[in-house]
Amino acid sequence: MELQPLAYHAKVVDHLRRHEPDVWRWASERRSDEEHRESLRALLLRDTYRIEEQSHAGVHQTLAQAMVRLGILAPATLYQSPGQEMNAALVFVPDEVHIVLQGPVLERLSQDELLALFGHELAHYVLWSQDDGSFLVADRILADALASPSASASLRETYRRFALHTELFADRGGAIAAGAVGPAVSTLVKVQTGIGSVDPAAYLRQASEIESSQAGASTAHSHPETFIRARALSLWWEGAADLDRWIDSRLHGRLSLPQLDLPGQASMQEMTRGFLAYFLDGTGLASETVLAQVRMMFPDWRETEPTMAPEFFGAEAVDDGVRDYLNALMLDLALADAGQRDQALLRAGEVAQQLGSLEGLRRNLRRDAGFGKRELDRYNRQLAKELKI
Repeated sequence: MELQPLAYHAKVVDHLRRHEPDVWRWASERRSDEEHRESLRALLLRDTYRIEEQSHAGVHQTLAQAMVRLGILAPATLYQSPGQEMNAALVFVPDEVHIVLQGPVLERLSQDELLALFGHELAHYVLWSQDDGSFLVADRILADALASPSASASLRETYRRFALHTELFADRGGAIAAGAVGPAVSTLVKVQTGIGSVDPAAYLRQASEIESSQAGASTAHSHPETFIRARALSLWWEGAADLDRWIDSRLHGRLSLPQLDLPGQASMQEMTRGFLAYFLDGTGLASETVLAQVRMMFPDWRETEPTMAPEFFGAEAVDDGVRDYLNALMLDLALADAGQRDQALLRAGEVAQQLGSLEGLRRNLRRDAGFGKRELDRYNRQLAKELKI
């Protein structure tokens, strides 16, 4: 098994490189100088107990084995920090491995579980070191942007999702280091619950049972829920088909306007263009007045714009808010040119019927277009005749 960044990691890196080239260049030039490294070492030595190889040969042998399995050649140092909750963390320094343990992990974890724990933390080192540090640069850009009081919701959502995907990547490192999924799963459960003994096969059955009964995506801020992590790891280890789509469904969920991340914003723009092109396609509704309205949103609008049919906006792909948004767009275009208003409104009704949002369009007509009962009844009769229903 080989560790490769997840599709979302690559998508965020590509987005930042293309849309924020100056910020990307600046962040890429930030390097850890020797003064910064010495400061980190001093902080770790001050606040932890350094686990030296001479006194703790066994744990260092386990760490060395995990490093070999992940292909890491770098000097490594272990530390034990205060605190009773079991945990571990990588302090990233280029070309050096620094892992901080917390709580009784050395006493509570078996040899294989300790391999999985080290593999998880070492995987962070692998990710931050890949592609000339591109994934670390992306993480830093998002983290720095969130430090601003004016940080947008889309930035926060992007950073959240980036962190969730990073944990799935690190879990894979744990399984590689241990040579199996079981120790990685039991380590997850032990660290999360504090329980002393775990049956990983039983927990994977539990995770599968939760998945079959639970709708919606993860709401976690930095680490996905344990059952999602265990299930994602098991599917990856088994080579499950269409794993990227499964991960999208569990970490992202349906496209929702309030939860758009940065790549999602770009996707929503393209979907909007395609939908408007479908609404106008072959109808004769693309008058100069209507096209002027469209170009207020998309100045580079083309006559040959590719279309995106309503089936792309099904209930499994987008939530009701997206369909309400599409209804509002259609209504804006339908009311833009008084000379073709009736024809355009019938076209909006036809497309709304295909979207499964016709009742929502009727609400728009009452609320936004000022339709009274008589006018709405007349519209419904015309639409029924048009649709032959």
